[in-house]
Amino acid sequence: MRARSQRLIMVAVAGVILIAAIGLALVALRDAIVLFYSPSEVAADHPGIGERIRIGGLVEEGSVERPAEGGANFVVTDGAATIRVTYSGSLPDLFREGQGVVAEGAFEPSGDFAASSVLAKHDETYMPPEVAEALRDSGVWQGEDEK
Repeated sequence: MRARSQRLIMVAVAGVILIAAIGLALVALRDAIVLFYSPSEVAADHPGIGERIRIGGLVEEGSVERPAEGGANFVVTDGAATIRVTYSGSLPDLFREGQGVVAEGAFEPSGDFAASSVLAKHDETYMPPEVAEALRDSGVWQGEDEK
């Protein structure tokens, strides 16, 4: 075998290994990615039962229920659509009605969103960027910094 043929074979083998490595990385990332949706985006194109996503918006006034067994049930809205959320953990101290919230979890067959974690805004000026953008798009944004 000539040196040229050996180099060609080595380059081909290296290319196959590189493609396999990229493929494995993409498969691993697919399981780690959690997409963000506003309630309006969920209403327009439902992500499906059991798919892990994040939803965000404002906690609707008068919607927070605290069952005797713990946790909370509440409604997240962006002004155009709403999503009922069930959560069995303890809520952040800053969680309250009318405030921005991001919940991570999946939809149940009942149509409720079962959250595994809930994040609330941490001070008077911060709003998660995804939530602020969704609220701006729906015309509900009440922040000072308009884009």
